[in-house]
Order: sequence, then C-alpha cells, then structure tokens
Amino acid sequence: MALKLLQRLPKQVGQIGIHRYAFACFNSRLFRCQPEQHLCVACLCTSSTSCIQPHGCWKLDETRRGLTTIVREPSFVGVSSVGLHKDSFPRFCLTQMHQPAPADQQAFYRSLSKCTSSRQVFRLLHSVEVLTDSMAAASLHRVADLEHGGNCLKDPSVLEKDTIRALCKQLEEDSGRLTDGGLVSALLACTRLYLDPWSTLMVRLVSESQERLDRGYLSIGQLCDLAQAMLALEGSGSVMLEQIMAQIQKQEPAQWSLAELRAMYKLLQNGVGFDKKYCDLLNAMHTRAVTVTSHMSPATVSELLSVLTILNQTQAMPLVISLCKRAVRHVPHFTDDELSLVLGALMHFGHSDHYFVDAMEKYVPMMAFTSQPETVTKVMQFFGRRNILSPVVFDAVAESFVYRADEYSTSQVARQIMPFGKLGYLPPNAADVFRKVETILHTRFSHFQPRTLLNVLHSCILVERFPVNFVSKLFSRYFLQQLQEQGTGVDRYVLAQLTQLYMTMKLECPFYEGPRLFPQYRVKSFLMPGQSLETPVDNHLYNSVKTGLVDLLGGRSYFGSKVLTPYCYTIDVEIKLDEDGYVLPASYHDDVYKRIALCIDGQKRYTSNKRQLLGKEAIKQRQLRLLGYEIIQIPFYEFDKLRNKTSVVEYLHKKIFPHSYRLSW
Repeated sequence: MALKLLQRLPKQVGQIGIHRYAFACFNSRLFRCQPEQHLCVACLCTSSTSCIQPHGCWKLDETRRGLTTIVREPSFVGVSSVGLHKDSFPRFCLTQMHQPAPADQQAFYRSLSKCTSSRQVFRLLHSVEVLTDSMAAASLHRVADLEHGGNCLKDPSVLEKDTIRALCKQLEEDSGRLTDGGLVSALLACTRLYLDPWSTLMVRLVSESQERLDRGYLSIGQLCDLAQAMLALEGSGSVMLEQIMAQIQKQEPAQWSLAELRAMYKLLQNGVGFDKKYCDLLNAMHTRAVTVTSHMSPATVSELLSVLTILNQTQAMPLVISLCKRAVRHVPHFTDDELSLVLGALMHFGHSDHYFVDAMEKYVPMMAFTSQPETVTKVMQFFGRRNILSPVVFDAVAESFVYRADEYSTSQVARQIMPFGKLGYLPPNAADVFRKVETILHTRFSHFQPRTLLNVLHSCILVERFPVNFVSKLFSRYFLQQLQEQGTGVDRYVLAQLTQLYMTMKLECPFYEGPRLFPQYRVKSFLMPGQSLETPVDNHLYNSVKTGLVDLLGGRSYFGSKVLTPYCYTIDVEIKLDEDGYVLPASYHDDVYKRIALCIDGQKRYTSNKRQLLGKEAIKQRQLRLLGYEIIQIPFYEFDKLRNKTSVVEYLHKKIFPHSYRLSW
C-alpha cells in the first residue's frame, strides 16, 4: 500500500523527500474531499480523506478559541519528528535521538528568557531547526508568561498562530515518545494557555501522564508539575492529584534538591497545602529548607517567604529567621516585587533582624526615587509595623514623596504617611512633605476611601500637623454615613480616632470653628483591648514603681492607679496636691490644687530601636499638659538601672518632688 502511494506521488515530491517528516493538517471543521479533487501530500501520506483543498488544507476556524487537532495514523512518522505543509506552516523537529548540543540548548533558553512578546518567541522558534521536547514546552510556557492576563489570555488569538498550532500538533502526535519531564511540562504549559481540556491534545497528554504516573518513576519535580496541571484541570478534588500526593508523601524531603523543594512549596501554595493532612510533609520540608538556605537565590528566598505567609506557617519560625538572614545578602539584588514579598512576610511573622535593617538603610536611599511606588510603600509599612525608627530611611522616603507623590494611589499616600505619625518622627523636609499631603487632599479628596482619609488625618495630628481644613468634613453627617457603609463600618478604634481628632481641634487649634463631632460618635476611653490609642502600662514595671511610691508617700491611699480622666486618657498613677504642696488622699476631690500624672513608660511605648516615644504616647502627654496635668515620665531605661529599694525611693523622690526634702516616717 505504501509503495502504491509513493508511486502516485509526483516526481518532485520524491525529490523533496519525506523520509524524516510526516505532514499534518490543522482542521477545526472537516469535510470529505470531492472525488474529482486531488489529495495533498499530507493526506496521501497519512491515508486521510478529509482535505478539500486541491493544493493544501484548511486552517483553523477563526471562530473557535480552542485549539483542536486531528488524530493521524503514524505510518511515516519518524521518531520525534514532524513536517507540515511546505510554505503553509512552520516545520519543527522534536528529537530525542539527535539532540542539540548543550551549549545550543542553553543559548536557546537564554534567548527565550529575553523575549518580550509572543511574536519574538515565534521568531526564535523559526530560527531553530531541531528542538527537544523540553525546549518546546519551555516555549509554550514563555508564551503563557507573556500573555498571562489573570484568568485568561490577554490575546486569545495567539492560539491561532501557525507556530503554536504546529508545535501543539507535534506534541500531540509524539505524546507517547516524549520524555517524562517534557510531557508533564508540556501539559502544564497547555493548562496555562487555557487550552480546551477535552481537545485531542490535552486528552492525549493527560492519558500518557497517567500511564507514566502509574509506573511510579516520576521525579519530585515532575510530580509537582503534573500536580499543578491537574489542579488547574480538575481542582483539588482530582483523583489523579491524590495519587500524585500519595507518591510524594512516600519520598524523603531530607533527600530533595533545592529545585524540588521549591517546586513542592509552589504546589502547596497553589491550594494543596491548605489541607491539614499534609502538615507532617510541610514540617519535614521546613527542616530540609533550613539546611539549604545558604544556597538560595533572591527569587527563591522571596518565593519561600511568600509561601510561608500564604500558608500561615507560624510554626516555621526557624525557617523564617534563616531566610531573613539570607535575605540580608540579597537586599540590593531583589527585584521590586521580590522585595515587597520579603517585607510582607516579615511583617506577617512579626520578625526583623538588625542586620536586615542595616542592609535596608544602605539600600533605600538608592531606590526611593526609582523603585515601584508599592515597593517604597512596603518599606515604610515594614518600618512602621515593626516600630523601627530609621531617620536614614524615613528621610529618603520623605524626600522622594515630595517629588513622586502625584503618581501614588491614595492608599499608597496614606501608607507612607502613617509611619511618620505612628513613630512620632518629623523629617527635615517636613514642611514640604505635609504641604504635598495638603495638595493631594485638595485635588483628590473624593478619591480617598473614608477609612484611608481618617488614617491620614489622624497620623498628621500625632506629629502636630493639624489638618483644620479637612477635619471639619470628617464630622459631617455625609462622611460619617460613608464611614458606616464601608467594609468594617465604625468600630471602637475608628470612634477613638474621631474623638481624638475632635479633642485636638478643641485643645490645640482654638481658632477652629467647624462642626462638632456628634456625641454618639465619641468614646469615653482611648484604652481598649487590641488596637488602642494608648499603650497599656507594663505590669511588672508598674508594680515596682507602686512599691516605691508606697514607701515614698507613706501609704497606698495617697495615689490613684490607672485613673480614667474625663478626657478619655488613662493615667498610670495620679497624685493630688493641695495649695501648700501636701499630698492628698486619692479619694479627695475638693481642694485639689495640682494633679501629677506619672507616665510609667515601658518598652512598648517607645520605638524598638531608639528611646523615642511613639506618636500616640507623645500626643497623650502633650494634651494632658494642656489639660493642666504635670507630666512626670518614669522611663523603663532609667528605672531598670535601680538595684535596691533605697535607690528606687530616692529616684522617685527626685522625679516627683525635685525641690523638696524627704522627711522620714
């Protein structure tokens, strides 16, 4: 039969030769040939009767998005090779027998990584005569990377390109001869290109993958790729996915390479890891990862930290700490996205390393003007969340803010300003910074979400910048109604912010004549569980001070503890004096001439690296002074130096009564 077919071919075809290439045609809607029409070379070679063109085959129907292929008899198909109609489709030769030299393969991968459009990928493929299945799969992955648009391709028509169709046709016909790695990588690439799961190509690749899986010889990396593909095709309930995970669990993570660990973490991040039955596997992976962090690249460090965050692996703190140490070396080499992931993870786990902070202090002044706005914002969030006051970082960001704030979103503006208020720090160019904030508020006031706007204005008053022109708008019924309708609504913390803004206007801006805050939106105390506008007193420090005060004043009745004032603030210790300076019992309310507020300031009331009060503690002491209290600070770093009872009493005496002599009793 084959001899007869060859004899029917024109002599020119015989001259061209078909000894290594089998010809295939792409048809989405196929019709039978008319008897009088001549069959094309491909149809003759494949014993097909589905071509209607006298000189070639139909192309894919443009109305269908799915990439559909035809099953052909491989009568003349050489091992891992394919040829398409001359001058109609590009020719590719996938081979395992005569592979390109390793240097040529590496050069191909380098060129592929530099492609910035699908057209460049196609041009690169046309320049290569021989491809391995891994090179073909990598090309499809690169197209998927470039065309990724959320849950679909940015340009679905890319699947109609001759190059893609020819490459997929070859993968379909040679699915049984692909290497294990090439097979599962090609399947994963097809899922990323959103090909029809019921197309012949996908069915063949899945079927062949199942056969390879049943044999039980796939490596960890190949199992992870196959699991990713099945997760995309069938979801977390896939039977095949369960079989894959069962095989993975039989392996020893202690023997895995870094690449295999990375692949497994990525698989768990994409949904598999949320199942608690894989906790033991995860813990074994964490143990292995700690031993190889010294070999991790910037991309791997950021990726693993992101996975740990997504899976909320709070038990993996040794790994987080190890990754943070490794990140110190990579700070100047992280991309903007990678650095954002690292900072987000460190904030999530509440960890910071002073070596990492030092590296950031060297790097931020260089990147503040050039990095993506979100990355600069993440930097400020990290320092603000960890209460780390770094004048070098804050000054650099403040300077860049003046020049770049117009390109920031309203959320980014707020998140960059809030750390200044939280840590109570004013940069040298504070006037320019807050002038810029005022300009943005004027021009984009309606663009701010209610909670975001409240956070910005509240941060301003913490550093004695009073947004009088905008606070009045916050007290309007319209804004308060918007605040109630947004997300979490008006919780106690929001009410406390509104109350403190109102108090600030009355105490520190006597010229304010705007509307008042309605009584139903005011709180009676700024001290509340969880998020609070006051830091609770450190109990250990408080008890030590209380013991010393009893000895100094002669009894417990001569001072009040944790006194809630009519002005919403809670005073750690209140001492009342009469007009002659004598101490009155705490229960007395008449003849009180002077009130002393002892602020027993533990470590949590200061920035973590400097002896500077947080913004909320600074405003509290500032406003209590305006209300007539004499403020006396008892900072932890002074009190901790006192070694005995006598030194404590003497210290308190000098602090509270510096101009009087203590009498013995």
